[in-house]
Amino acid sequence: MRGTGEFLDYPVQAVYRAIGYFGSELPEVGFDEKRGVIPNEGGRVLDEDGNAVPGIYATGWIKRGPVGLIGHTKGDALETIGYLLEDRLNLPPAEDPSKDAIIDLLESRGVQYTTWEGWLKLDAHELKLGANFVNTTGTAELVRERVKLVPRDSMVAVSCGE
Repeated sequence: MRGTGEFLDYPVQAVYRAIGYFGSELPEVGFDEKRGVIPNEGGRVLDEDGNAVPGIYATGWIKRGPVGLIGHTKGDALETIGYLLEDRLNLPPAEDPSKDAIIDLLESRGVQYTTWEGWLKLDAHELKLGANFVNTTGTAELVRERVKLVPRDSMVAVSCGE
């Protein structure tokens, strides 16, 4: 593809690059393969008949698709949390709500997870990748604050210290 040779300058203070991630299917809930989202209404996950599934919610790009800026996903999260709070009195209570019970459940199901400390490890790792990023001219100038890890397995591995 060839450019026109014409350049336009716009007086802006910032330019944002926003890349959304196409969602992945979860076997326990429905999935819209065309849009990459879990079907939902305001964040309440819907079954195949269009009814809300009690206690299951979606937010972020799995809720809206890989579009929008950070502000949009924050607004989506606020909407979802609003419905969660609205529903909370009708949700069944956990048999054992302790932190250990939740971790035991995740581990018994083979669910990879991270902790706050793990997220801090991941954050430091991505910042280090950005600091060591080599741009297209081959110089090691700081041109990126971070390099985002995308594969979930990679994120969990780094957060767990692997």
